[in-house]
Amino acid sequence: MEYMIVFKETASDFERRPDDAYWGAWGAYIAALQASGITRGGNGLQPPHNATQVRVRNGQRQVQDGPYPDTKEHLGGYFVIDVPSLDQALEWAARAPCASTGSVEVRPVLPPMDIPHAT
Repeated sequence: MEYMIVFKETASDFERRPDDAYWGAWGAYIAALQASGITRGGNGLQPPHNATQVRVRNGQRQVQDGPYPDTKEHLGGYFVIDVPSLDQALEWAARAPCASTGSVEVRPVLPPMDIPHAT
């Protein structure tokens, strides 16, 4: 089954990005994921100050540039993995470097939808 593991990092995690130890930990984790053959895709994301959030309220578009001061954790990246069970997905999530400072969310991926085409 496919699961998305979403890495949520703290502001101090993002501040550590220039540090070689930060990238070394992530490099080792990503190498282990890739060597396992379970990855289906994924990406790291740029820091929160490069983010833009869009909402539509009462028909009006509202745009807010990041970072968002009321947020304690920021989306740092994700992988989609294919493992036999939720327990295995949780094991991989727990190995992520940000699991000890931020959090890692694990969600099953929806199967492809069969959407009928208009004729």
